[in-house]
Amino acid sequence: MRKRLLVLTALTLAFLMEVEAQRQEQWRNRMDSVLAARYYRTSYDTNYVTRPEGRLTLKVRFNQTGNDFNAKGTINDNHWKAGLSTSHKTTVSLSASYRGISLSLALNPAKLSGAYKDYEFNLEYHSSRLSLDAAYQRSNSLAGDMRRNDEAKYLESGDVSMKMLNLAAYYVFNHRRFSYPAAFTQSYLQRRSAGSWLAGLSYQGGSIETTDALKDRNTLAPDTRIYIGHVGIGGGYAYNWVPGKKWLLHFTMLPTIVVYNRNNLTINDERRNAGHMRFNMIFNERLAIVHQFSPRLFIGTTLTMNNSVFDDDAVVVNQNKWRARAFVGIRL
Repeated sequence: MRKRLLVLTALTLAFLMEVEAQRQEQWRNRMDSVLAARYYRTSYDTNYVTRPEGRLTLKVRFNQTGNDFNAKGTINDNHWKAGLSTSHKTTVSLSASYRGISLSLALNPAKLSGAYKDYEFNLEYHSSRLSLDAAYQRSNSLAGDMRRNDEAKYLESGDVSMKMLNLAAYYVFNHRRFSYPAAFTQSYLQRRSAGSWLAGLSYQGGSIETTDALKDRNTLAPDTRIYIGHVGIGGGYAYNWVPGKKWLLHFTMLPTIVVYNRNNLTINDERRNAGHMRFNMIFNERLAIVHQFSPRLFIGTTLTMNNSVFDDDAVVVNQNKWRARAFVGIRL
């Protein structure tokens, strides 16, 4: 009797496990069907843009970023000029994309060793119609020359702190024949050359100021703070050139005119606001090269740049933020 009960219990458990396995398999198939329908949904001209085959895409990416900053201004007949650069940030990231849903993990070897102490967050989004690039950086590694009249000083890492947000968003008009994701996420394939006019919005905002470390090292150093805040709107053009079945070359030029400006310079509590705007623009440039060895294996490189030029009677500011990336990927 006891053996029969044990056998019956084992058979019941095996049956329940099989039912649960079938239920989970049905759920996975249903979810895969939903994602596949979304993934292959046609909202583009398939003569120009298609989806690659395969459910899963794996990529290894090597990334490097940097930020250069130049400013000058005059307060109480004293002319100030600074040219500073942050330490370069180098990361290695792994990403996986299933039916267009992506997840990535980045590793910074210099951060782990303590050699890189800045903080940076990057967000990149590309759809058929809208694209967005955002980067927030908090840095104490700015270093370079600062000049007061004819007196020059070298600012070491830790003498100046910076907090900066760069944002660029743009709308693609020819979204049926031109694909940003083909160049930057490889979730689409550009089959024939095509370009598109763009409408864009840019923002740069943040501050750069001297730290207590500089005052401790040089008690005569002035307290200096540069505040940046400006919004630009404009338009540009992007083009995907397909010279052959295995190559894609991309470029974007998106200039925006600053329509809102809150730049100011403060030295030892003496503040000068930005005056009449003479030349105030934010430029956004994008470059990409992608090579397909086969339908499954590909490599490429991209370059993203944000350049600003602000020139008025009180404060002149120029910032150059860039991110370079090389990658290799496989579709399964």
